[in-house]
Amino acid sequence: MIQRMACSLALVAFAVCLLVGGVETGNPFTTTVLRALAAMMTTLIVGLVLGTMLKAMLDENIRMEREKLKKNAAKTEPNGR
Repeated sequence: MIQRMACSLALVAFAVCLLVGGVETGNPFTTTVLRALAAMMTTLIVGLVLGTMLKAMLDENIRMEREKLKKNAAKTEPNGR
């Protein structure tokens, strides 16, 4: 999931850079493509790092909530009815 989201963001950044860098400003083809590729790689790396951090944070929160639930279940006593 992390890789798919990072790749999607990178492709969007690539497309935006191609449109803005090529169509709007009139840069040469090589300049436009090189800048778009650089933006794509940067966005991919940032997306992978952020995705990994968010997944670790989510896993930690889920683990903590499970531990809380186990402690609360152990504290409650059955009524015996």
